Amino acid sequence: MRNRLRDLLKTQQGDWYEDKLTRHDHFDPLAHIDDALNLIPTKFADEDQRRFMVSCFGHFLRMHREMKFSRGVIHRLILRDLHHNGPTDEMQFMLGNTSIRFSKVEFCLITGLQFRVVPDTTKYVEVENGIHQRYFPGADEVSLEEIKGVVTVAEFGEAYDVVKLCLIYMLNWILMGVDERFKILVWQFWLVEDLDVFDAFP
Repeated sequence: MRNRLRDLLKTQQGDWYEDKLTRHDHFDPLAHIDDALNLIPTKFADEDQRRFMVSCFGHFLRMHREMKFSRGVIHRLILRDLHHNGPTDEMQFMLGNTSIRFSKVEFCLITGLQFRVVPDTTKYVEVENGIHQRYFPGADEVSLEEIKGVVTVAEFGEAYDVVKLCLIYMLNWILMGVDERFKILVWQFWLVEDLDVFDAFP
């Protein structure tokens, strides 16, 4: 019996090609965060490590220890991407004779994160003597690479500084997958000053 899903493939089987993906999983930098949390001053260590692990991204820290990225699996899955009439923010794939979907629901189930409408970010205001002022004084723009530099040097002056900077790093580098040259949206620095509000952010 003909597999009708094959007619819906975006890349027909005759056009399938060998894996040419480069490693781009963004999990390796989790080791930078792990190292930073282990190198912070003793007086902050226990509480900072605890607070990061209970944050919205805490469970991701196990990825670089327990997960192995397989570019071949990702490549073969993308080749099976299907045309479909479902929501535009949903992907469907052919696995054997079955169509499987990846939507907001699956994203939330897999990542443990929320998925809601982003609120008005203009309500967040700069915090006096916050991490933006102390680590990047006078800087109108801060790149992700600069955040990485601070995280990897691991010289933190106050409690929760490492937590706040690592959360911004994870949000942009690992979750959003942006380039290191990307300029961090300044309201993120102000949002993360209240860790509970950051955890509850959509």
